Amino acid sequence: MVEEEKKQVTGYLLFSLATAVIGSLQFGYNTGVINAPEQKLRAFFNNTWMERYAEPIKPGTCTIVWSLSVAIFSVGGMVGSFSVGVMADRFGRKLSMFLVNILAVIGGLLMGFSTICSSYEMVIAGRLVIGLFCGLFTGLTPMYVGELSPTPLRGAFGTLHQLGVVVGILVAQIFGLESLLGSDKLWPLLLALTVVPAVLQCILLPFCPESPRFLLINQNKEEQARKALVRLRGTEDVSKDMQEMKEESSKMAMEKKVTILELFRTAAYRQPLLIAVMLHLSQQLSGINAVFYYSTGIFESAGVTQPIYATIGAGAVNTVFTVVSLFLVERVGRRTLHLVGLAGMAISALLMTIALLLKGYSSLSYLSIGAVFLFVAMFEMGPGPIPWFIVAELFSQGPRPAAIAVAGCCNWTANFLVGVSFPKLEV
Repeated sequence: MVEEEKKQVTGYLLFSLATAVIGSLQFGYNTGVINAPEQKLRAFFNNTWMERYAEPIKPGTCTIVWSLSVAIFSVGGMVGSFSVGVMADRFGRKLSMFLVNILAVIGGLLMGFSTICSSYEMVIAGRLVIGLFCGLFTGLTPMYVGELSPTPLRGAFGTLHQLGVVVGILVAQIFGLESLLGSDKLWPLLLALTVVPAVLQCILLPFCPESPRFLLINQNKEEQARKALVRLRGTEDVSKDMQEMKEESSKMAMEKKVTILELFRTAAYRQPLLIAVMLHLSQQLSGINAVFYYSTGIFESAGVTQPIYATIGAGAVNTVFTVVSLFLVERVGRRTLHLVGLAGMAISALLMTIALLLKGYSSLSYLSIGAVFLFVAMFEMGPGPIPWFIVAELFSQGPRPAAIAVAGCCNWTANFLVGVSFPKLEV
């Protein structure tokens, strides 16, 4: 079995998956990038306000503008994730990823030129557009990866989306250092850097195949689907994959295309839809993005003297444990990993609360760091990667785009609620 799996993993398959996962890296980068330059952005809001109204911005107003800059990203994500199904079916998986990168360029340029134009509204607008871009990619990447991957390795390769996300967060945290791009002058470049991977992905995508499932099932192009599979699997014998897709295609022919409304109305889809939605809600309402949006502030509150380095440490732990889950997911199972991860996060959250309540004791700052590290480690064991690829596993080709759109929208809505409410709860 292991030998058979190795044969199905080719250089071309890995190249195609790595190209797609650039979109996941973008999602991670834009989630984490807003964290480190918080004080620089607040100072920019104040300076812009002074230029316009000849008085300093009120602290409450500044917090509202800051929270909006963080949380508007999720509003864009909600809209983007809801549009995934329509776009993926109309343009195909590959062309959709190519077109969506236009949004990254627009959003990056808006944020990059915000200081030159003395407009904090450009930061907010840029974050909204980048959110739309990331929302589309949180659906397109897992869909494309799932449809290219050999069946026995679908879970392991499905984890690559989350690995891309956490590497993106770590890259954002490192570039956010004051000695690199997190300075008073360079923070607009830090926010605009998202343009670079977008251009890189556009250069690489023409060398990747269209999803064989999309070619055969959606477009009925059997020969093109077979050619794509031969290149991806590195063998002429792709009859097993072709047979599986044909069986799915014949099942789809018996049922008409599933819209989002029909997804909710059809009894057969209710249980898998409930599972998908609950997994995505548990991922975001665990509060993980409060840690990534505001971890520098959390560490400062807990009395950590170098909070930015503790934040980078959390990003490194995040990355390591995503790699660990990549090897565990096919051996231990989705359900066990998810439940163990949630239980570990609950214990970590309790320890974090104790550390923040007793922040007067300097020695407890280490407890705060340890609790955050454990929190992100447990998140990446299951609640982080599993929701993204399990939706594709729960649904056949017909309802899959609609199900991914609904689950993704729930994820981004919960993400928005956490992002906008955490600063108020912290106060």
